[in-house]
Amino acid sequence: MGLERRLRIMNMNQDANGANPLQIRVAFASSDMKRIDQHFGAAEAFVVYHIDAQDHRILEVIQFARLEMDGNEDKLAAKIAALAGCDLVYCEAVGASAVSQLRAQGIQPIKVAPGSSVSRIIRDLRGELQDGPTGWLARAIANRTPGCDRRFDLMEAEGWSE
Repeated sequence: MGLERRLRIMNMNQDANGANPLQIRVAFASSDMKRIDQHFGAAEAFVVYHIDAQDHRILEVIQFARLEMDGNEDKLAAKIAALAGCDLVYCEAVGASAVSQLRAQGIQPIKVAPGSSVSRIIRDLRGELQDGPTGWLARAIANRTPGCDRRFDLMEAEGWSE
């Protein structure tokens, strides 16, 4: 019922742990690491990327045993724990209970159309990070780094309108 397999990619030359506040860690519910094709609660695998304005790289692949969609919320705990440190998780569907549990851990769930391209979403996120994150992405970064001196720069990048 829990975590079955986890492959973590180690790269000692790059730091994905906070050197740049405009970086994010994003999980995708995907069976093939190319398309988002799984419901969060029944997801058998997640691929996790480090993304910043200049680059992106795969950090890990997390696999779970096959689970039934039976309304049992106990199975969510292992998935949410495995995604610790992620800012976003993309999936084709997510239940209300999972949404509240993910948000409590600082992870923003994003529902997309089945079959959405992982590479296209990464490209879009990189573009937003290059232009200065806005809306929910700026808030997610600011909330993750409350003591960061750049949090006001992030708020300014979001813009102001009256």
